[in-house]
Amino acid sequence: MQTKIHPSWEKVLEPYFQTDEWKKLADFVRGEYLSQTIYPRPKNVFNAFNSTPFDKVKIVIIGQDPYHNPGEAHGLCFSVQPGIKVPPSLQNIYKELESDLNIKKDFTKGDLTNWAKQGVFLINAVLTVRHNQPGSHANKGWEKFTDEVIKQLSEQKENLVFLLWGNYARQKGTLIDRTKHLILETTHPSPLSAYQGFLGCKHFSKTNTYLEKNNLSKINW
Repeated sequence: MQTKIHPSWEKVLEPYFQTDEWKKLADFVRGEYLSQTIYPRPKNVFNAFNSTPFDKVKIVIIGQDPYHNPGEAHGLCFSVQPGIKVPPSLQNIYKELESDLNIKKDFTKGDLTNWAKQGVFLINAVLTVRHNQPGSHANKGWEKFTDEVIKQLSEQKENLVFLLWGNYARQKGTLIDRTKHLILETTHPSPLSAYQGFLGCKHFSKTNTYLEKNNLSKINW
């Protein structure tokens, strides 16, 4: 596994990278890449970190684990690579954006790199997965790593917006200081739960309102 990560994040996470916990996880993931088909490609494991440096983070969206079919995952939660059909959860995110902000989304394009470049940190709780085996790298150590990431964001920054969609993401809420950050929670945008709260949540307009109130530039969704 390549651990090339943006210097701003390397500085913040350096103590964690020295732990036995991290070394054990890195050994496991390295072994998986050598023996299995794993997504995303090694160079994209830390794409969220490299696309959104620590000092640029404004919004945090937490996914579960990467897409597990060929060509989809590229290290940004909910996002797929160019040319890949937009997955159902992202279609529902687009539907909510259209309804909330009265904008038109292109449902043929699912690459969210433009969001990441604006300060939307698109992090999965688990950063790797075996081909066609969702959840196959759960409980191997990634969750503890991403807990540390969320804790450092909460402690070292102010006025972030955390969008916690679904129970998996909401569990991370205990790591966030609610006195200095905005947390917006609802159901997951997947077709199974989107109609139980996600559609109609208006998280995107609420996020931009909060950013403006704190003299930060809005996201062009």
